[in-house]
Amino acid sequence: MTEEPFRRIGVEEARRMLDAGEAYAIDVREPDEWASGHIQGAQHIPLAQILSRPHQHVTRDNVIFVCAVGERSGVASEMAAALGFEHVYNMQGGMTDWKARGFPVET
Repeated sequence: MTEEPFRRIGVEEARRMLDAGEAYAIDVREPDEWASGHIQGAQHIPLAQILSRPHQHVTRDNVIFVCAVGERSGVASEMAAALGFEHVYNMQGGMTDWKARGFPVET
């Protein structure tokens, strides 16, 4: 089995990294999902846009990709790694887990 070119992290680690300014978040969910609540300060770039124009949307390292449960963000993480970024993170459990833990969201 080949090692993934990105790191899977839980919501606790993602929150710590974001709070510490060690990374930034890109939320790849659809607009209606984004509107239902997202991580404060996250960028909203639906997955289809990242896949169609990756160089335009993923421009720096230390990115945490976020979706509902961690599947679409995994695809985005693969794309960012293919662009050559080395510090790419996929937030496992996604916003479903984030909200379940009572972490802050904005609408």
